[in-house]
Amino acid sequence: MAQSDARYMAAAIALSERGRGRTGDNPNVGCIIVKNNIIVGRGWTQPGGRPHAEAMALAQAGKAAKGADIYVTMEPCAHESKRGPTCANLVKEAAPARVIVATLDIDERTRRQGIDRLGDAGISVSVGLLEQQAHRAMAGFFARMEKGRPHVTLKLALSLDGCIAMADGTSKWITSDRARAHAHLERARCDAILVGAGTVAADNPGLDVRLAGLEDRSPQPVVLGKAEVGDHWTEISEPQAISELDQTNWLLVEGGAATAASFLQADLVDRLMLYRAPIVIGGGLQGIGDIGLGSLDVAHGQWSRLDRRDLGNDVLEIYERAA
Repeated sequence: MAQSDARYMAAAIALSERGRGRTGDNPNVGCIIVKNNIIVGRGWTQPGGRPHAEAMALAQAGKAAKGADIYVTMEPCAHESKRGPTCANLVKEAAPARVIVATLDIDERTRRQGIDRLGDAGISVSVGLLEQQAHRAMAGFFARMEKGRPHVTLKLALSLDGCIAMADGTSKWITSDRARAHAHLERARCDAILVGAGTVAADNPGLDVRLAGLEDRSPQPVVLGKAEVGDHWTEISEPQAISELDQTNWLLVEGGAATAASFLQADLVDRLMLYRAPIVIGGGLQGIGDIGLGSLDVAHGQWSRLDRRDLGNDVLEIYERAA
């Protein structure tokens, strides 16, 4: 494939991120339609899951979609729904020249049926361009389909010596305004956010998004354990119960040391976000409790660093499960 194909697919993947944390049980798909090197249509899965990315992009492109190239981050859906037409049919009717798909749908109701329907109509179809990047952008959907639970990010704000608070529990503020703003942006990209009952009792956290223009993207608050919380909260008794959370592809865990340890020990963490401030506390509360590690050999090879960036004087490191 040409370099331009990779650029257009990368743009479609970037569009898919706009829907992250807002699509319910649906994947956050991105789609771009290109004709004569001009983008004539763009789409991403809308809040609640409809319209789908392809439907949005095709509506924008109109007749220009005929003979165009369509770049979509997931195979167009082929199974019937009362909520709208199948994307495979919409794409077929638009008669593009090519459809470039990043990854197949894991849902057996569609898997390969979408691309087969397009191929049978004489449309050129290719699969696999920037597949790893597309999987990462839609990791919440894949986690729910493959593991029966949301994708879990464990977020920790730490001192250089691994503390999340002073010995007396004081934790405001370890990191800078810039790092905290980035953490709120991450909240806006998740369906739900979880803390432990101890954090609720100590801090009475709002767990909302406090960024101008993104207040309506506050995730569903969840508490692990028994706590006095509002009616809008969801309460679960154990980490494994995250599989019961409705409309949740992406879960952010912001709890204290015990909550962090419980998710790590249950092997439920897919991604680590470590905000590290250039301070040393000494004798403070450690960020993670005992996870029952038997030897250092077991600890190695579990995580690979995905990203590192400076946020003012603070440093953000992002790790994901090693392949």
